[in-house]
Amino acid sequence: MWRNLALFVIKNRKLLVGLLAAITVFMAWEARKVEMTYDFAQVVAPDDPDMVYFQQFKRQFGEDGNVLVLGMQDSSVYELGKFNQLRLLTDTLSRVEGVNGVLSVTRLPRLEKDTTNRTFRAVPIFHGPPASQAELDSLMRVVNEQQFYKGQLISPTTGATLLALTLDPKYLNSSRREAVMAEILGHAHQFEQDTKIRLHYAGLPYVRATMTTKVASEMKLFVALTIAMMALTLLMFFRTWSAVVFPLLIVLIVVIWCIGSMVLMGFKINLLTGLIPSIIIVIGIPNCTYLLSRYHYDYRKSGNQVLAMTRVVRKIGLVTLMNNTTTAIGFVVFCFTNIAILYQFGLVATINIYVAFLVSFILMPIIFTILPPPTAKQLDHLDAKPLIKLLEFFDYLVLERRRTVYLTTLALAVLAGVGVSKVRAVSYMVDDLPKDSSVNSDLKFFEQHFNGVMPLEIVVDTGRPKGLLKLKNLERIDRLENYLRTQPVLTSPVSVVTALKASNQAFYNGSPEFYRLPDNSEKNYIFSYLARSQNQPGAEGNLTSKLLRSFTDSTMREARISLKIADIGSQNLDTLLSNQIRPQIDKIFKGTDLTARLTGTTIIFTKGNEFLIGTLKSSLLHAFILVGLVVLILFRSFRTVFFALLPNFFTLLLTGGIMGYFGIPLKPSTALIFSIALGIDGDNSIHLLAKFRQEMAINGRRVRAAISTTLSEAGTSMIYTSIVLFLGFSVFAFSEFGGTKALGLLMSASLLITNFSNLILLPCLLVTFEHGADETTIDQSSIRHYDDNYQPEDDDLELDLGRMRKS
Repeated sequence: MWRNLALFVIKNRKLLVGLLAAITVFMAWEARKVEMTYDFAQVVAPDDPDMVYFQQFKRQFGEDGNVLVLGMQDSSVYELGKFNQLRLLTDTLSRVEGVNGVLSVTRLPRLEKDTTNRTFRAVPIFHGPPASQAELDSLMRVVNEQQFYKGQLISPTTGATLLALTLDPKYLNSSRREAVMAEILGHAHQFEQDTKIRLHYAGLPYVRATMTTKVASEMKLFVALTIAMMALTLLMFFRTWSAVVFPLLIVLIVVIWCIGSMVLMGFKINLLTGLIPSIIIVIGIPNCTYLLSRYHYDYRKSGNQVLAMTRVVRKIGLVTLMNNTTTAIGFVVFCFTNIAILYQFGLVATINIYVAFLVSFILMPIIFTILPPPTAKQLDHLDAKPLIKLLEFFDYLVLERRRTVYLTTLALAVLAGVGVSKVRAVSYMVDDLPKDSSVNSDLKFFEQHFNGVMPLEIVVDTGRPKGLLKLKNLERIDRLENYLRTQPVLTSPVSVVTALKASNQAFYNGSPEFYRLPDNSEKNYIFSYLARSQNQPGAEGNLTSKLLRSFTDSTMREARISLKIADIGSQNLDTLLSNQIRPQIDKIFKGTDLTARLTGTTIIFTKGNEFLIGTLKSSLLHAFILVGLVVLILFRSFRTVFFALLPNFFTLLLTGGIMGYFGIPLKPSTALIFSIALGIDGDNSIHLLAKFRQEMAINGRRVRAAISTTLSEAGTSMIYTSIVLFLGFSVFAFSEFGGTKALGLLMSASLLITNFSNLILLPCLLVTFEHGADETTIDQSSIRHYDDNYQPEDDDLELDLGRMRKS
């Protein structure tokens, strides 16, 4: 079958090249529509109970992750000239399309009591630009008396101040986000230039925009670095530019198909899918390398280009397809999850791994049967002496020093086990960015001055409609909020309780000592004032109504407590919520109908990471099963499955040990490595086992002779492939994202380790446990496609070389 496929490709080269060119043009046209996204919520399954509740929360109370904050610590901002420039910045930002509102010191409202209409009115503290420094100082004293804003806009300890921009979710979740963020940052940078006051930026919109920009730039960088690295590697191996240009052209075609397929499937580029183009280049080049090296080998034997290429496709077509299948297994297991980013990553990668196989097996025979035949100098790589010496050393270890190999393996496994025990699962909202990045340094600023900016929400259910009108329920909520204020990683809460306290302060003419809940005698007055305020026309009524809608439901049954939290990491967050806040909630609400539920983007993100890590662990198990199934189908032997999986388990164990010793945490980006590594490492195992089985049949079932021949012939291509993959994945070490950098380093380490596992440990196992004299007859049909010499060369004489002459 594979010979006929080769003949079909060569004879129909013009048709196939035209077809591929047409598809590539179409995919390129689609690829230009690709968009970027960075959505934390994608990591949680849509039917997860916490996710379902979070979506319900957003429908009820609105978005919690759409606030962008700009902070500064410079006392000169309270000087008249710079304060008025801050006011100008605030007014300018409020007019940016996509900005729903800006909360700033310069435009703070305060509640005033209207005794005539028995309502509260929202009155701006600054009616216009202050005319003098004395007026500004006087108005700032009024600002500092507004207890509702204490710790929200001005730090009571350091004097730092911030602007909070509420962004329209429709802009945040579309391609218009970049334009909105660019305009906001442009105005902010102009303010910095005019005032010499440094601004700090934080909030999920800023984090997402920054990461999206970096993902886009790094995707381009990685593709460029990968191409450069592959070009140097191919030139070093084959010493001819044709062996560099055309394989790279092939993988670039596949990259275009890859991005086009994302658009056709409705996917956007995120932190994971942004890696796929580079991964496809790294995985696609070995297909070309393997085909080209075997083409050179057979051309040196036959001296005929068409005959040599036909033999290559016939002999290694199935093994290359199986190798691509095991590689794809490392990605296809992610398709079995209901996590959007994993599913998209796995599906796009799997499809395009097979696209890479298909395109290379069509274009490589066509191109290299048209080009001039390789020269003797270009064939020298087949006799590389350093490589031959290395393989001879491996052969010596396998045949003469198996005991040493087993003891070394055991010692390394024990050390790796200790390292694995040190691995900790922890993740941060922005931990993929380097510690010295502007995002992290700005985040530290807000954590230092305002305790944090990451959203955290608590919804208190009173159990019945109008339950929030009962003072005893409000007092319980107030007790909870007072406890929350004692936590150094939390900001002061904002809720209906703080709104009522502000109303009580306004009722007593703004006196700060009355910033408290009303008592029984005051409650009815305050509630009646608030009720009338909502019915007022204009800004006063809108503000009061909006405030209540933001923190209560329509039936006054549920209350929202909104906080911000420092990015303390998933472990510390879980400890805070489970061991401190939750027990305190149970204690305060004990004996009442009140219940509380924690939610918000921060909790969803943390849960998503934990869920993602658990899913990746199960994906690794599925990958082992699928790789084992492929081996079983090919070799029809459970013992061979054991031979294939044990060395790869050892590789993954050592990789995990490296993580533990170097303090690399287990998080989604690092947990991802193991399934991918298993799929790639499984290629070498299948390749070596296939060659060994074939040699067993040829050498009369003499195990030692079969192993020696297998190492000398299969070992070369395995080492070449490992070098290509090692260099390809090493480019990810240049990433600014910690997870991507870890992916590159750990994958590179895994590819080095797999040479020990598959070229030393696996052959040792075969020599120890395979006894040729005791073997039953091996089914030749399962191995004939791997045979270099299994089919007699006379079969090739049946080819009508005249029909395949170059046209």
